[in-house]
Amino acid sequence: METPNSKNGSVTAELVKPSFGEAFKFWLKLGFISFGGPAGQIAIMHRELVDRRQWIGEEKFLHALNFCMLLPGPEAQQLAAYNGWRLHGIKGGIAAGALFVLPSIFFLLALSFIYAKYGNVGPVAAVLNGFKPVVVAIVVEAIVKIGRRSLRSKTHIITAVAAFFLLHFLNVPFPLIVLGAAIFGFAWSRHSSSSAVVEQTNGVHWSRPLKMLAVFAGIWLAPFLSAIAVFGRESIAVKLYLFFTQAAFVTFGGAYAVLAYVNQAAVGSGWITAEQAVDGLALAETTPGPLIMVLQFIGFMTGWQNYGTFDQSFFAVVCAFLTTFATFLPSFLFIFALAPYVENLHSNKKLTGALSFVTAAVVGVILNLAIVFGSAVMFSEAGIDWLTLIVAAAAFAALSFLKLNVLPVVAAGGFIGLARFLLLG
Repeated sequence: METPNSKNGSVTAELVKPSFGEAFKFWLKLGFISFGGPAGQIAIMHRELVDRRQWIGEEKFLHALNFCMLLPGPEAQQLAAYNGWRLHGIKGGIAAGALFVLPSIFFLLALSFIYAKYGNVGPVAAVLNGFKPVVVAIVVEAIVKIGRRSLRSKTHIITAVAAFFLLHFLNVPFPLIVLGAAIFGFAWSRHSSSSAVVEQTNGVHWSRPLKMLAVFAGIWLAPFLSAIAVFGRESIAVKLYLFFTQAAFVTFGGAYAVLAYVNQAAVGSGWITAEQAVDGLALAETTPGPLIMVLQFIGFMTGWQNYGTFDQSFFAVVCAFLTTFATFLPSFLFIFALAPYVENLHSNKKLTGALSFVTAAVVGVILNLAIVFGSAVMFSEAGIDWLTLIVAAAAFAALSFLKLNVLPVVAAGGFIGLARFLLLG
């Protein structure tokens, strides 16, 4: 099924409506190839959904991205769930959002067990070192592609530069930058737009969020009451579930904001050490899926080191699953409760104008990430790591000019990192 270009934001090609089976296969594949952190994963989705498969129009993709950037929690996973919902309703959103994280759950669980049991992550760290320059290339490609499409005016460019300056030099919190960009964008759009704003309702009733909240409250309660029944109200498993539920609702700014908040609390509470938190981040980087999966590692290690009278491995796995469930469940609530309203407001020029400035600010934020991450990867006390620089440049060329898929490029980077470790030590 095809739809007219003018309704979907695509100028060069008509959009295709995939079957649920086709979409399910893609979401499953995405779960295995979604390396690169939030910026890289958004770039992968844009490349696949907008450029290659033409399932989603450019304008609607950016509209969804803007909305997800305003939500607490992992924006890339929320964007996948949003686009899955847009294509096939709630079942599509569940498939997209769940499959986006499912492979990484089991990969990271296996790595966490090996780490906890044997404490030897040398080869894994070597593969990670090979991934890092590829991740830098993916992030730079995301800046180029998203910036080219979203920096539509001098005002958008100024917004991106201001966001970069505020974050990089003044260390202004990401949520404040996003909020400021949204307020400025709304005021600017209101000032510059003289046309009447028409808001559609399309039958979306105000009670929908309340119904969704009731459903998700019931889903959330099931593991909570089960954990109390099995482990006791004062168990570390129950505390983890409550803490990560709270974190999912208050940590705006995506995975990096969540990591800063959770790492401080987990280390400060004595659940894990600072060194273990760093190792967990490295392990999370080696798996596909959202970077926020490092929280599962934190949950696993907390359970591993505080198992009490229970079997150590069993308790650690339960804590890992409880952490992951509490982290991602609110994301589905946000999407299913609010996405219909966001879709209906797509024609609202003030809202879309405000969100366009959010995207512009995000370009500046991603640029800061590329510089910080790139500097850490390319430079050391000994100077420039020329091999890493060459791998990053080659990866960028492969992705941007040769249009290669991300998976073989990531695999090649990991292979180079492992070979370097085996040959040079």
